[in-house]
Amino acid sequence: MNRASRSRMGRRLRAFWQFLAVGILAMLLTGGAARAEDASPPMDAPLLLRPEAVVLPPLPASYQVRRAGFLTISYPSSIYERMQPLIDKVEGWKAKLADDFGQGVLMDPVEVRIARSWDDMAALAPRDIGVPPYASGVTYRSIRLVLLSLTEPASGGEPTDLETVFHHELAHVALEDAVAGRHVPRWFNEGLAIHESDEHPLLRTKALWDATLSRTILPLAELDRSFPERSDQVNVAYAESADVVRFLLRGGDRVRFAGLIERVRRGESFDRGITDAYGTDVRRLEYQWREECAKRYTFAPMLASGSFIWVLVFGVLVVGYRRRRRQAQETLARWEREERALAQPVETVADEAAFSDPSRVPGLPKIEHDGNWHTLH
Repeated sequence: MNRASRSRMGRRLRAFWQFLAVGILAMLLTGGAARAEDASPPMDAPLLLRPEAVVLPPLPASYQVRRAGFLTISYPSSIYERMQPLIDKVEGWKAKLADDFGQGVLMDPVEVRIARSWDDMAALAPRDIGVPPYASGVTYRSIRLVLLSLTEPASGGEPTDLETVFHHELAHVALEDAVAGRHVPRWFNEGLAIHESDEHPLLRTKALWDATLSRTILPLAELDRSFPERSDQVNVAYAESADVVRFLLRGGDRVRFAGLIERVRRGESFDRGITDAYGTDVRRLEYQWREECAKRYTFAPMLASGSFIWVLVFGVLVVGYRRRRRQAQETLARWEREERALAQPVETVADEAAFSDPSRVPGLPKIEHDGNWHTLH
């Protein structure tokens, strides 16, 4: 074997091991179990045909209720300290969504109910409607209600990435505002929410890479009718939907994207809005996106970057994932201890400071308004 042949063989072996490393990393990040988005087609933003007839169950007595801008958030007392960092980010998300859409969004009130588990979340859902069995978050757009679970139903009780899921569900509500409730394709609705919240970027990259190399990219028209049932195809459907939205928002096309939203809002069909805003139809845009994928998802970037860098990145990500998983499990255990402590009966409250922090007074729902806390009776 001459030097050139050995060099080609070496490059192919490096590409194989690098590809295998990414695959192993993806499996580690999912914990070897099906994720919520792997299990079922997107149903986390169901359409309610009769929103005026919806009946919401009452909140548990131990829940706190907090108002922050356009949000009314209800949550277990044990996560009181965890909520403020999330609330601090909401206005930034809102501004980014408004900028992308070219429309004011999230101007009207949105109710958010946070539960400890899927079962608890289902108990807080509108009666006779229910919650998808895989979902850690769900949005009822027409009644502006968001439900979130602190644990993943499809992963044996793993903690939910609450910030990402919260951001995802608010993006669904924001899109509903931006298009004034007009119809958009299923892939666009779900892809927009995934793109804005930046969910599982590595897993989406791997799914698109696999689909591009194996030529199993799904047609957008097919995703508009319904998402596939097979888990491997669902992964591609989610990744593809988010990446097409990224493609529509790229560079100078952000103005065109806002133009598309405005046209749909005025009553144009989505396909007509694409044609008017981008100067071409959906099929042509899809073809351009596929051409870009063919250039992006090849072995060339990995070969150019070197094996050592990929192995190093792989190791760092695995260590970071294990550390975050251990910290999340410790946090869940602490919440359970605090929840049990809060459930103990209290006859008197000797410490007057407890009244200034509602998280320390169990048993009754509390609400914050204009900087003051009030107990609901």
